[in-house]
Amino acid sequence: MKKIIRIVALVFAAVMLFAVPVSAAKPYQTYTYSIDGFPLNSPDAYTPIMTVDSNYMGLKKAFDDPRDLFVDKNMNVYLVDAKNNMVHVLDRYYKLKFSLGEKQFINDQGVKDELTSPSGVFVTDDTIYVCDTDANRIVTFDLEGNFIKIIPQPESNLFSEGAVYKPVAIAVDQYNRLYVVSSTTYQGIIVMTDEGEFTGFIGAQKVYANALDIIWRRFQTKEQRELTASYVPTEFNNITINEDGFIYVTTSSIDASKQQAAIKSKSGDYAPVKMLNAAGSEIMRRNGFFAPGGEVQVSSSSTSEIRGASKIIDVAVGPEKTWSIIDEKRQKIFTYDFDGNLLFAFGDKGQQLGNLSSIEAVVYQGDTMLVLDKTADNFTVFKRTEYGDTIIQALAHQNNRQYELAVDDWTEILKRNSNFDTAYIGIGQSLYRSAEYKEALSYFKSAYDTTNYSDAYKELRKEWITKYILLIPVAVIVLVVAFVFFFKYAAKVNLKAATKGGKRTFKEELLYGFHLMFHPFDGFWDLKHEKRGSLRAAIVYLIIVIVTFFYQAIGVGYVMNPRGSYTTIFSQAISVLVPLFLWVVANWCLTTLFDGEGSFKDIFIATSYSLIPLPLMIIPTTIASNFIVSSEKTILNLLVNIGFIWCGLLIFFGMMVTHDYSMTKNLVISLCTIVGMVVIMFIGILFSTLLGKIVSFVTNIITEITYRL
Repeated sequence: MKKIIRIVALVFAAVMLFAVPVSAAKPYQTYTYSIDGFPLNSPDAYTPIMTVDSNYMGLKKAFDDPRDLFVDKNMNVYLVDAKNNMVHVLDRYYKLKFSLGEKQFINDQGVKDELTSPSGVFVTDDTIYVCDTDANRIVTFDLEGNFIKIIPQPESNLFSEGAVYKPVAIAVDQYNRLYVVSSTTYQGIIVMTDEGEFTGFIGAQKVYANALDIIWRRFQTKEQRELTASYVPTEFNNITINEDGFIYVTTSSIDASKQQAAIKSKSGDYAPVKMLNAAGSEIMRRNGFFAPGGEVQVSSSSTSEIRGASKIIDVAVGPEKTWSIIDEKRQKIFTYDFDGNLLFAFGDKGQQLGNLSSIEAVVYQGDTMLVLDKTADNFTVFKRTEYGDTIIQALAHQNNRQYELAVDDWTEILKRNSNFDTAYIGIGQSLYRSAEYKEALSYFKSAYDTTNYSDAYKELRKEWITKYILLIPVAVIVLVVAFVFFFKYAAKVNLKAATKGGKRTFKEELLYGFHLMFHPFDGFWDLKHEKRGSLRAAIVYLIIVIVTFFYQAIGVGYVMNPRGSYTTIFSQAISVLVPLFLWVVANWCLTTLFDGEGSFKDIFIATSYSLIPLPLMIIPTTIASNFIVSSEKTILNLLVNIGFIWCGLLIFFGMMVTHDYSMTKNLVISLCTIVGMVVIMFIGILFSTLLGKIVSFVTNIITEITYRL
């Protein structure tokens, strides 16, 4: 009996021992990003099934320092083995067919030759192009491994003096144009014919230099300027081309802060990955929450404390216009659709199947993905999952205009991953292309996609305009006439108030603001000396401005506020009152010392009256924001900016007239007032901090006394 108990206990212990590794066997977490930049877990799109090393391939000598992978149309795999100066050609099952460079070949001159530390390979329908890096050339072979010719270093006056040609990656289009990345060439991608004739550079990276650098450069010698690398475009590190002839290029030499700023602003200037047309123009779509460029949350990763921008070193074109980049720093693969939406990201460093030590290259082989590990000297085969198949199928139906089927696919994806915003966009696009615009809007809203939302809303707006084509001009005319009559009425009241004596009515004090905003010099003079305005009217205008900003916060249209950000009237009151009173107090303190003629009350009234343009510009633009599309936002923003500029000019001239200053003196005092506002805020923060410490000190003493008693 005791023996049986011991056996049962041993089995139980074994189960408990192995239960933890089984539950933790997943090598990585697949995820996407929310609009706020937080990772959202998603089902795995690819899962590792095997690793392929030298033994599995059947190599006589283990490969070392692998640098590139390529898959041709027949699913053969090409592996660049730099240390052994070879390119291994494998069949679709990763078994060796032959190796380029294993034996010496007879070159164009009839001399025995060999590869020297090759770095890149590209295969067309009939030719294998090898970047023979240390030999500064490109060597071509046929698909059987027979030598064809050598494409030597291109010659042109556009190359800088003493430039070294180091081809590390190559892509060839359907017209046999060669696009070569040279690791020591900063002018962009080298374009040449298959005969080696240089035709130009394309895609040069944008460079940055601040004003101090430019001034300092004028005092440098010619030799110093040539050594200043920050003034030349950064080099690319890899390249590929899709079936439409669009070129994807990557770089890892961009300043990290500029790279992350480009990802968040969706700018292509300092992007680590770009898509170019044959002319070199940057045409990548960046419609996702963040531009393609790797990790968004760079302070740390999900599994380690790796910090800093992603180091993008390779790009691969996948099925249905998808494409992937790899992050050498985090061992991750990021996959996007043609519009730049992140479909999924996965990968991590480790020892399990699916983890990598030093990611070097990525390539697609049908429904599998091959990822090269430079340190482990192998590549991992990732098989697309059912979830990944559904994504590709949805994109295929969408690309083939089978929109009803695409909706079904995206809906199925949402059942498994309700946080997948690309699925909402996919359903919306399918509905839009089926002319179901109203239904499409709700899906675009769910994904915060203002671009596609605008396209759908534009069609609905056309229908509405067509329906009410006669009513719209009538409404516009009525509004314009009402606006004109109001200002005529205000001018009439102001003229009557200017000629009559005695105390002004509250209505006259309010309407005087509409005279002042168009006639600031005599307006502010009469405001102070003729008492045309009042404190109560100034307070009313201040309240109107607060309500205006509150209405802007809650009433602005979806296109200008896709996240539905909300605020309270209290916070809006603070945002208006605090800077206003800081301005009034600082200006009063300074002008009291520098012969200013305005009192504290005069400054407050003049400043409050100067705010009138804000409601006049913000309220109409807020209403209009509910009827615009994305391309029209700049018009509304321009009108709001005009309102702020108008308001600023009124405050400036109001202070000049109120204190009877010259233009120059008023400018100096205004700048000093801004500095004074900063000083007052600093003193206020210092005082509140000190007061908090005193309160905390007294509280601790009372608590201590209470405990002792």
